[in-house]
This record gives sequence, C-alpha cells and structure tokens, in this order.
Amino acid sequence: MDFRLRDFRSTDFEAVWRIDQQCFAPGISYSRLDLAAYLRRPTAFSLVAVSAEVEKTQPGLADESPSNIFGFIVAESGSRGNGHIITIDVLPAARKNGVGSRLLLAAEDRLRAANCHSVILETAVDNRSALSFYKRHAYHVAKTIPRYYSDGVDALVLKKDLLSELEPANLPQ
Repeated sequence: MDFRLRDFRSTDFEAVWRIDQQCFAPGISYSRLDLAAYLRRPTAFSLVAVSAEVEKTQPGLADESPSNIFGFIVAESGSRGNGHIITIDVLPAARKNGVGSRLLLAAEDRLRAANCHSVILETAVDNRSALSFYKRHAYHVAKTIPRYYSDGVDALVLKKDLLSELEPANLPQ
C-alpha cells in the first residue's frame, strides 16, 4: 500500500469522523462535537494518511479528496513536557501495512520537537490488537482507569519515554 502523511485540513473532518466510527464501537468512538473539540485544542495537531497511488494516477486528487484518507492520528503537546495521543484510527482494510506505525512515529517526532519527554494514551483493557501494537512501539502500562469509557469499560493508560530513544546508545551508527 502506497501512502503518505500530511497535516489534517478542516475539509477532512467528515472523513476522519467516519473512520473513527468504523474503528471504534459506540461508547468508545467520538461524537462529531467531541472530535471537533479535540482537533481545535490549541496544542493539538492531526496527521492523515492519504493514498499515494491515487496521487500518481490523478495528481492533486489525494490532496483534495477526503475520501482518499484511510487513517489519522490526533495528538497534543501538554504542559510539563507530556504529550498525549488522543486517538489513532486506521481503516480495517488498510491495517497491517505500516499506516498506524508511520502515523504514531510521525506524531512522536512532532511531540519531541515540541519538547515533550514522554507521551501517554488510553486504550480499552480489552483491545488486544491495540495493546499488541503499542507494546511493539515501546509503550508500557502506567495505570488503569476504571469505567473510563461511556460503556463502562476500563482503560489502560500507556506511556512511552520519548527521550530514551535519543540517547547515544540508541542512535544508528
């Protein structure tokens, strides 16, 4: 799957909201109002994954058409050097192609550039695929929040130290 990342545009909103509805069950997925509020936070940013294949055959279309979006991430840099991944969503048909990993790594890079030394996120305790994904990306469980989601499901707060990856021992030679 050939794709590229770009910054979210306001014209992408309906597409990313529909993706969120497909990726998460009611009670976990965001309402339009909630998602719009997260996207408008002063320190938030969002990246979208768009089809580069469409760009090759119809130049400009991948940029202009929200229908070519198949994943996105919303994150924010917080005070005291902590970043937060608000949501990361990839359509089921686009999973296992590196889309989620590229979105996550790009967001972590932006958070580092915003002087964040760590990043947290929440995921449902029963979301095995998300837990496996985040473990592969060096996240660890920091705590549990009982009844976090509106359907009563508990959340795990996962955390990653962004600075340890930059220590000399971890840099490529």
